[in-house]
Amino acid sequence: MITQAPRGVEDWYGERMHKRAWVEKQARELARTYNMTEIITPIFEHTVLFQRGVGETTDVVQKEMYTFEDKGGRSITLKPEGTAGAMRAYLERNMYANPAPTKLYYVTQAFRYEKPQSGRLRQHHQFGVEFVGSKSPLAEVEVISLAATLIKKLGLKDVKLHINSIGCPNCKKDYNDALLAYLRKHEDALCPTCRERMQKNPMRVIDCKVPECKEIVKDAPRTIDYLDEECRNHFEELKALLTELEIPFEVDTGIVRGLDYYTKTVFEFVNSDGFTLCGGGRYDGLIHEIDEKQDIPSVGFGMGIERILYFLEKEGVELPAMETPDLYVGILGAEAKAKAYKLVNEIRSHGLIVETDYMDRSVKAQMKYANKIGAKKVVIIGADELEKGAANVKDMATGEQTEVSLAELPSLF
Repeated sequence: MITQAPRGVEDWYGERMHKRAWVEKQARELARTYNMTEIITPIFEHTVLFQRGVGETTDVVQKEMYTFEDKGGRSITLKPEGTAGAMRAYLERNMYANPAPTKLYYVTQAFRYEKPQSGRLRQHHQFGVEFVGSKSPLAEVEVISLAATLIKKLGLKDVKLHINSIGCPNCKKDYNDALLAYLRKHEDALCPTCRERMQKNPMRVIDCKVPECKEIVKDAPRTIDYLDEECRNHFEELKALLTELEIPFEVDTGIVRGLDYYTKTVFEFVNSDGFTLCGGGRYDGLIHEIDEKQDIPSVGFGMGIERILYFLEKEGVELPAMETPDLYVGILGAEAKAKAYKLVNEIRSHGLIVETDYMDRSVKAQMKYANKIGAKKVVIIGADELEKGAANVKDMATGEQTEVSLAELPSLF
């Protein structure tokens, strides 16, 4: 098994790596225009961060985390998502001392032990955004706008914004009571995990993926019917802002998100088949959960890179092709090797992609190779070309050949 990767991971190279890098570049460039700065957090954290932040009763903590004990006897977990680590860094690095709000983005690896499927791997990558410090619905609009703009920029069309409000701790109590009363009527039909969850955190039952449980919760009470005045006004203002800004949305009362830190607004961008491309919302209590001395509101989202690539392929979106060499410098004769390679590096210093021969091929074989790698132009350097300081450059698309001074070669491009 040495030559076979573990299940649920992927090697990135060639065309697929090019597509991933292109998507990440679009995300980074867009985040910059929103005045967001990049953050990189460790690939692993203390397990308790996710237990307290993400929630003990979530699928992520109960079933999906990669947790191990290090050599110092500490419980360590590979991060299953980006928000908890970013909030820990926000607190540890005293970012709250800076003028509010703090706006961060990241492209990070994440690890979840779950059944691998299209667009979902055990080791995957997320583009995420964290907007820290504002209670205003305009903070949600900011991150939703960024996600919607990125989706449009990538060329995806079959994606729609769904929003909901799950309220705050004040109104969740009445909702949980109503939900628990409903679930008790169906307790015998729930899966063992949900029978346990309904006692500790009833809302997590709504997020269960077991078909029998999904069927039961279809008719369960909805959070939106139990909002207090503050949460209701917040949600109404959010809807009004989205409408005025012409960001289409649908209120979907089935969205609760799979992590415990969410409060008030939750949202997802989904396609017509019900697959989620991006999910996020507000988590005003997360920072307080991590550090009881702080109480700072936050909002953000996570978007899976693999899921984006899956959507792009499904919709047949054409991405920019991989760059091919601007010039192939062929080498004729051992005496020309050093000077030809020096010329290669001189042309590369102008920012051009240049390839040459490392295999001691014949000139015919070099021309064939240059064609295979898509070189735009080809020049062969031998003793004669070095002596006269000029060589014939062939345009591989037209077949046209032009004699060019070696010193002027970079100016061709």
